[in-house]
Amino acid sequence: MLLQHSIAHSLPMSYTPSLQALQSLTQHDLEHVNRLILESFNQPIPMIHDIAQHIVRSGGKRIRPTLTLACHHVLGYAGQHHIPLATAVELIHTATLLHDDVVDESTLRRGIATANSIWSNQASVLVGDFLFSRAFQLMVASGSMDALQLLANASATIAQGEVHQLMVAGDLHTTTEVYLEVITRKTATLFEAATEIAPILAGYDTLRLPFATFGSTLGIAFQLVDDALDYAADQAVLGKTVGDDVREGKITLPLMVAYAAANEVERIFWERVISEGNVHDGDIPHAIALVQKHGGIATTLNLAQDYANQAHKALDEIADGLPKQANHHALRALHDTIAFCVHRAM
Repeated sequence: MLLQHSIAHSLPMSYTPSLQALQSLTQHDLEHVNRLILESFNQPIPMIHDIAQHIVRSGGKRIRPTLTLACHHVLGYAGQHHIPLATAVELIHTATLLHDDVVDESTLRRGIATANSIWSNQASVLVGDFLFSRAFQLMVASGSMDALQLLANASATIAQGEVHQLMVAGDLHTTTEVYLEVITRKTATLFEAATEIAPILAGYDTLRLPFATFGSTLGIAFQLVDDALDYAADQAVLGKTVGDDVREGKITLPLMVAYAAANEVERIFWERVISEGNVHDGDIPHAIALVQKHGGIATTLNLAQDYANQAHKALDEIADGLPKQANHHALRALHDTIAFCVHRAM
């Protein structure tokens, strides 16, 4: 794939990005999180249970709650409040997925039929609302007002990002600044909250900013790669129908690069497909070819690497301020996670 060619030059030949170190580090805690998730889904209303179980079966690496757990390991946190908060992070993420699939009219996620395509849009929205509510119950149970405020603010910001993305859909004149603002709100915000929880619970306020910066920049890099994948990956890698961003009129950086470099004929094509939403047979392969022709994938991946570098730098700052009981093995696992998130399509 072109994506592989675009990023392979930045990695040592023998290096294979992996989440293995992160998963090994957090395995025990993540088992507790998974049990709490299942308990949250064990409701007297059958549809809540059925849809929630469907989402669990659809897979996912649980990167966000795993980051929460790993950051607590970095600081040597010995309590138990990180478990319900990590669970709340995952429930917020799952709720947003349910709502996103309705808004985007998606039929496939991670290669499996979406809940809205099996049950209904109404059911997906309402179960998403329930998961948001359950997340807030867990946040309150943690007993940390600062953590509650952090995740509550994050939930509001994510919603703002989704609405902002809807507002600019089909607008080919969207600026890079607006695009980055959208993905920061709708994706990076939850990554940021997931990582900033650790210094709150562990009592290291001086480290809140670097932990937040680590999460935010990692989240932006993660979304940039996702947006590149929509024009570069096959369906098995992407986990959704290739070209969905085109069909939905989503303005992402690969498209923006291609449109900025387009000739008159190409601009007319983009205006019909994106601005007017008039997609014909054969338009998706042509759109992908134009993005590749004008370097939209490479430009997006290069920017993702820039944000990944900022995430590495934030971890270095954290290392300089770590307490004596800090877990440097956990810090190394977080560095590996950055590499995985940026290069996960290889």
